[in-house]
Amino acid sequence: MRVHVADHPLITHKLTVLRDKNTASATFRALTEELVTLLAYEATRNVRVNEVTIETPVATTTGVALSEPRPLVVPILRAGLGMLEGMVKLVPTAEVGFLGMVRNEETLEPSTYAERLPDDLSDRQCFVLDPMLATGGSLGAAIDFLFKRGAIDVTAICLLAAPEGVAALEKRTAGRDVTLVLGALDEKLNELGYIIPGLGDAGDRLYGTV
Repeated sequence: MRVHVADHPLITHKLTVLRDKNTASATFRALTEELVTLLAYEATRNVRVNEVTIETPVATTTGVALSEPRPLVVPILRAGLGMLEGMVKLVPTAEVGFLGMVRNEETLEPSTYAERLPDDLSDRQCFVLDPMLATGGSLGAAIDFLFKRGAIDVTAICLLAAPEGVAALEKRTAGRDVTLVLGALDEKLNELGYIIPGLGDAGDRLYGTV
């Protein structure tokens, strides 16, 4: 598994505002969208393209276009939904699927309660959106789900991650073509499985249900 932690002052600045407990939900949502667009720029560095020939107003030249089948963007509900707009702004022709996953707060294990994905993901590049990589359970289960459907490579985009979650995901995805793109790698998990220093529950803060 390849891990890329974005090192950019704009990303760090926006994350600092997200972490602040006094940041309002509306601001939190707007900054999340902006952050995901910045992270998506790094995450799509190896997106597949084909060479094409075009006519400019003055000459013939070659460029590239996204290959078929188009990339598939998969937000993990509910918090991943707050990241979707930032991703499709950068890749508007991507297809979108959904995975609904919830973590049991006692066992910390994830379960899937909804999915809207193509039955066959053969030869597809998939981009999974999940704000927080804590224990790695939900994201790991989502990645397993996509590979079982035939995906050839999966890139996960997270705002924050804990080292424990990164290690768990690396072990779970061994031998698969997986890339993890992060806004920041935080210190640790606490006894409740929350990232420290983190930013709290991303879903609650996105939708004002704290």
